[in-house]
Amino acid sequence: MRLRAAGRTDTGVHATGQVAHVDVPADALPNAYPRAPRVGEPEFLPLVRRLGRFLPTDVRVLHIARAPAAFDARFSALRRHYVYRLSTAPYGVEPQQARYVTAWPRDLDVEAMATASRDLVGLHDFAAFCRQRENATTIRDLQRFDWSRDGDLISAHVTADAFCWSMVRSLVGALLAVGEHRRPASWCRDLLSATDRSSDFAAAPAHGLTMVGVDYPPDDQLAARILITRDLRTRG
Repeated sequence: MRLRAAGRTDTGVHATGQVAHVDVPADALPNAYPRAPRVGEPEFLPLVRRLGRFLPTDVRVLHIARAPAAFDARFSALRRHYVYRLSTAPYGVEPQQARYVTAWPRDLDVEAMATASRDLVGLHDFAAFCRQRENATTIRDLQRFDWSRDGDLISAHVTADAFCWSMVRSLVGALLAVGEHRRPASWCRDLLSATDRSSDFAAAPAHGLTMVGVDYPPDDQLAARILITRDLRTRG
């Protein structure tokens, strides 16, 4: 059996909203249960509990359900949502958050970053922000890229139909150059004309990024969505 996930993140990136599917033979299901579900209990709750005892402490299955026949965790998806978190606190990041928040030693102009981010929203070729893969398109529909600040905590909210390898971290890394006033806000818009990964900025550290959700169409539109997505991903 092969597990297929909605998104493949870089090493060190977290996920609280990952979705995956696996095809399980019907005759294998009875062997997966320590007991039958109780009346009113979700069908696969016993299996969720059992997996919680066997999986490593940093991995948890939150919910299991039967998927429609046409469902594909990756190719059925309409969009993915990520959040990148940074702290500009002078002491860095509090210990309980250090695994999920990037400490940034310099102040950031969040308004300038928000202005530059708006220029990137839409359907564009994000080659400057992607590690290249042979015969893979770098055209993506960036549907949301905005910033919020709560004291020393700065968060980037990023949504797209899909992301290239390291794309979110690269977007954040470019915007950090704007936030530090090392680059003007218009610079990010100019990067959209590049045909290769830009070396003018570094990708933001992986541990500050979290995949927080995936959206899917109604069940009767799943098969059509897969055809559209596969076509987009295989264009050169």
